[in-house]
Amino acid sequence: MSEATAPLILVDGSSYLYRAYHALPPLTNSKGMPTGAVKGVINMIRSLVKSYPDSCIAVIFDAKGKTFRDDIYPEYKAQRPPMPDDMRPQVEPIHQIIRAMGLPLIVVEGVEADDVIGTYAAQATAKAIPVVVSTGDKDMAQLVNEHVSLVNTMTNTAMDVPGVVDKFGIGPELIIDFLALMGDKVDNIPGVAGVGEKTALALLQGLGSLDDIYANLEAVRELGFRGAKKMPEKLDAEKANAYLSYELATIKCDVELEASVEQLQHTAVDNDALLSLFKDMEFKTWVNDLSNGSKGDAAAKTGIAQKGEQADESSEKTDAAPIDVAYDTVLTKADFTAWLEILKNAEVFAFDTETTSLNYMNAEVVGVSFSVEAGKAAYVPVAHDYLGAPEQLDRDFVLQALKPLLEDPEARKIGQNLKYDAHVLLNYGIQLQGVAFDTMLESYVWNSTAGRHDMDSLASRYLGFETIHFEDIAGKGKKQLTFNQIELEKAAPYAAEDADITLRLHQKLWPELQTSDGQKSVFEDIEIPLMPVITRIEHTGCLLDSDLLHEQSAMLEQVCQSLEQQAHDLAGETFNLGSPKQLQAILFEKQGLPVIKKTPKGQPSTAEPVLQELALEYELPSVIMQYRSMSKLKSTYTDALPAQVNPRTGRVHTSYHQAVTATGRLSSSDPNLQNIPIRTDEGRKVRRAFIAPEGKKVLAADYSQIELRIMAHLSGDEGLLDAFRHGKDVHKATAAEVFDVALDDVSADQRRSAKAINFGLIYGMSAFGLAKQLKIARAEAQAYVNAYFERYPGVKRYMDTIRSEAGETGYVETLFGRRLYLPEIKSRNGMQRQAAERTAINAPMQGTAADIIKRAMIAVDGYLQTAAEDVRMIMQVHDELVFEVAEADVDAFSARLRDLMESAADLDVPLIVDVGVGNNWDEAH
Repeated sequence: MSEATAPLILVDGSSYLYRAYHALPPLTNSKGMPTGAVKGVINMIRSLVKSYPDSCIAVIFDAKGKTFRDDIYPEYKAQRPPMPDDMRPQVEPIHQIIRAMGLPLIVVEGVEADDVIGTYAAQATAKAIPVVVSTGDKDMAQLVNEHVSLVNTMTNTAMDVPGVVDKFGIGPELIIDFLALMGDKVDNIPGVAGVGEKTALALLQGLGSLDDIYANLEAVRELGFRGAKKMPEKLDAEKANAYLSYELATIKCDVELEASVEQLQHTAVDNDALLSLFKDMEFKTWVNDLSNGSKGDAAAKTGIAQKGEQADESSEKTDAAPIDVAYDTVLTKADFTAWLEILKNAEVFAFDTETTSLNYMNAEVVGVSFSVEAGKAAYVPVAHDYLGAPEQLDRDFVLQALKPLLEDPEARKIGQNLKYDAHVLLNYGIQLQGVAFDTMLESYVWNSTAGRHDMDSLASRYLGFETIHFEDIAGKGKKQLTFNQIELEKAAPYAAEDADITLRLHQKLWPELQTSDGQKSVFEDIEIPLMPVITRIEHTGCLLDSDLLHEQSAMLEQVCQSLEQQAHDLAGETFNLGSPKQLQAILFEKQGLPVIKKTPKGQPSTAEPVLQELALEYELPSVIMQYRSMSKLKSTYTDALPAQVNPRTGRVHTSYHQAVTATGRLSSSDPNLQNIPIRTDEGRKVRRAFIAPEGKKVLAADYSQIELRIMAHLSGDEGLLDAFRHGKDVHKATAAEVFDVALDDVSADQRRSAKAINFGLIYGMSAFGLAKQLKIARAEAQAYVNAYFERYPGVKRYMDTIRSEAGETGYVETLFGRRLYLPEIKSRNGMQRQAAERTAINAPMQGTAADIIKRAMIAVDGYLQTAAEDVRMIMQVHDELVFEVAEADVDAFSARLRDLMESAADLDVPLIVDVGVGNNWDEAH
């Protein structure tokens, strides 16, 4: 399951304007001012805001005056009547209301709204940002791709790539060609005389693009539609009009814009301006909504979040109650001793460190802060070194004085991402214990999808409080100061506030968590106990053979050079393999390869899925794919990993993140151990560089088909339960059922298809997606899915039930009570709702698998703390745990490990763990 990202919403304001004007009666206020279009447009925008509460919504209108298309073709839109007299005065009020709502409003001279939308869609596609274009304009279908979809708020319909095919009979990449052939009477685009919708479709479905048609005019006669025999002559005579129409119909995707797609963001709602505008328009219901609510309520009723808040019903937004703050800067031993006594006597206290670096292995303590009461906190500076810094307490004295308290498991602490602080304290010989609460994890367990779980975001979301940001006191960019360089007058309030806000967040979040037994259990029994386990894994690190990686880099450099030369030889000229433009020219213009897909700008795509498809039949795309793979492997791993070895420990220390993925799985960074490729020999060689020290072995233990086993348990399907209980090859068993053959007669291809079905369905894959993966007809893929559900009715029943329950509750849960909220499960946008339903099916399995591996880590770590064997846990990757084990202890530990991991959950089918041993990770896996 891909991690959910709120889409960018691009509203075709001009389309909204005309549709609202013609759809609603001619409303006026008591002054005779027309208001119907205003009400219609704003109503649709408010509806969008409610459907996409976490999204940025930008509204784009046509500018006054002519565009570049008028220069190309003076008759463009010549037949369109002027704007109605009673519509014109409604435009400015609409603009004013949109601005007051805090939404970006964009008008660019010389182009149409379509072109601005196209440019933003292209920018977003390049960065894999999901986009929803809200419009009623069919021309926009040309922008649809894997990242861009359309929604029509008036008809409540959504359109993705399959939706375009269903509606038009062709894919998005041929929409411009479609418009070029049949023309557009509304915009006065001439098209080809004598070609209507049916003929245009027949031409495009039969031969391909406009270029393909004109390159094969004689083939038109064989297409069989009415008039096909004489069509080549008509097309030839109308060629100039066809290509002129193509140019006019093409949405421009390279408009110069003041703000890039990443700079689009909401601003604070101007409630006073909104109230005034609504009163002028005499929209009484909206006036009452604003007048009767507080500022926060008004924001919710207009559908827009206040600055610093997140519009998410499950976020439990709270306006900050006024709190008198009293922050101490502790500079004397007497004051420090007094605070130490307060901490010792406190039932629970918030604790935080300020350091010199985000790299936990290198960070040095600059100061510590704590709080025991909301609004009351203290900061103890110990190592500020700027010119004129006041005399500070000795760092060793402070840390040694705190050590007994910090190491006391009975002294309960609260922190925000305390794993980092635990690492820093380990650098000083202090083992942090007694962590009772972590606000990052409290927020994450309460609602993993509400937004980011950093302190600034949490304070804004849950307390309605704007914190002092680090950049406010340290500056930005290359000139940014480290904390030890910041003067105490700025540093102390920032540091004390960290402890204070941490305490306040806990006081807000902990009562919420206690309302759900499942979530409370996940927090207390999984996430909090896991934190010290991860800390030990990270601090231990992995031993790396840097020499082997350097050798691999040199080898990969030679391979890349060889592949580059091979590509040049196949192309018949030198070119930059990393340039999409040059690659387009070589593949599609010079070599004439078929165009699989087009970019939003209408150019042939050279994206990886396209090259993968072309590589099945053509050598040059295959070579380019190999080059890209080898080049990425070199830059991301063989070059980068040796540079990440810590000089003090001689090991690589990754960072595992507990509060990032929506489903509960851990992620890692610096380096990212989760994505090291294993399907190629070159990728596996990277794993060979993760080695065991002298006298030890690398041991890897991996759960076998854990998510399918969880599906069998959750669905209770007798067929799946039987396969796993009797140790059958589940993919082969599925193939036998779906293809109705004896188990022994299942072919390799049938097993491969069954494997795609098994894994595809638990990830919510449709027949369309299965057809694409297996490269078969959609009808054949649908037949496979139907046969699967006939043979495994429990799976179908589970999927239907979980979709229904998620639709009612708005969330799904894992076997252990971890909850994943699905705000879009009730969306009126069909595509958004269906995506949420797919997530609803998969998340309980993926989340339960995450819970199981975490429970296993806790159990194994608990055993290792008192075990006689010489073992260290060094990695967690997906469903796998990796260890360094003394050679003499391998057999005993392997048996104990398998027992611990297979006992991490009590399912209706056995959990199976595969254990491997070797001198390096690749040998062990």
